[in-house]
Amino acid sequence: MTEQDADQDTDQDAKVTAELLTAAREALELFHEVHVDDDGALSFRHGEVPCAVQAMRLADGLTVLSLTCVVAWDLPADPNLSVSAAERAGQGLFGTLGVVYTERGMDVTLRYAFPAEGLKPEPLSTLLMLVVSTASQLRNELLAGAGDGA
Repeated sequence: MTEQDADQDTDQDAKVTAELLTAAREALELFHEVHVDDDGALSFRHGEVPCAVQAMRLADGLTVLSLTCVVAWDLPADPNLSVSAAERAGQGLFGTLGVVYTERGMDVTLRYAFPAEGLKPEPLSTLLMLVVSTASQLRNELLAGAGDGA
């Protein structure tokens, strides 16, 4: 592969991911105020849950959206909450839960990546809303189990 071919591939990657992020922004704007970050990533809040969307082209014809929701932060490092989060992770169809322990307690994220190239705004918004509504529901469950929290 020549340097010119590599540059063309990079340009094509940037074009495809920009188009996909535009489609995701349009889909999300049906429900949320969306901020476009300097790097093109999207950020928004679903209730009290901050979320970010990024696009990446893994191969020709395979461009994915990655949605990350910060479900809760600084929760007490309670083993019962960890078990609850793990059980909930096993029930979920849309996303992977992550639990990180810090000196301030436990942080929980929900991540979901999926091939999205070619999806129209309505089905794309439905899929994104399934994920973020799951994150909001999980947040409510975890905060109720913690008695308070972030």
